[in-house]
Amino acid sequence: MVRTVPTLRQERALLASGARLVAGMDEVGRGALAGPVSVGVVVVDAATRTGPKGVADSKLLTPAAREAIAPAVRSWAVAWGVGHAGPAEIDEIGIIAALRTAGRRALAQVRLLCGDVDVVVLDGKHDWLTTPSLDLFAAADAPDDGVPDPAVRTLIKADMTCTSVAAASVLAKVERDGMLVELAQRHPEYAWDQNKGYSARAHMDALGLYGPTPQHRRSWNLPGTAASVG
Repeated sequence: MVRTVPTLRQERALLASGARLVAGMDEVGRGALAGPVSVGVVVVDAATRTGPKGVADSKLLTPAAREAIAPAVRSWAVAWGVGHAGPAEIDEIGIIAALRTAGRRALAQVRLLCGDVDVVVLDGKHDWLTTPSLDLFAAADAPDDGVPDPAVRTLIKADMTCTSVAAASVLAKVERDGMLVELAQRHPEYAWDQNKGYSARAHMDALGLYGPTPQHRRSWNLPGTAASVG
């Protein structure tokens, strides 16, 4: 299969239309059973050159290739960040709101370096980043992180075609994988260093034997255990 090489075509079109800062954003860990959901963001501007050679959707790269290219991505970007929402937050507010929380945390990181971005290119067809409209009572209770909602452009397979989104996916994957490797030292029976919290056989077998840990998303229908909900 011929791999699509991502470009800055989409980002440059948005910059040419008046945006000052454009950010690519992508998530990892959405379908995992344990660990956080993580969102990477990579900012580019009109002076940004073609991305580092080898940048691609993180799912198409080996772990070694992702680790090798991550420093070049960090140096190339105008700014970058990775935000996380943990399993307890996912259980409390649901996966979509957790994605939004992680994405806004990533935007807060880049805001300190370059200010607010104008447009986010988001992989997929669903805008999970924009804060939904709230009634007056819900709005009064909503947390205010000070980060304004940027314009969002959703694009199917943006992680394969847009350099900034592919780069964001690499940084998010590298950081989240590192977190799961560290968590595996505390809970070695689940083999998170190998499966990164996803539903591999060793992980599901351990759930059946030992039950869920605080790192599991207990509100989910966890395979192999009836003690996962509640």
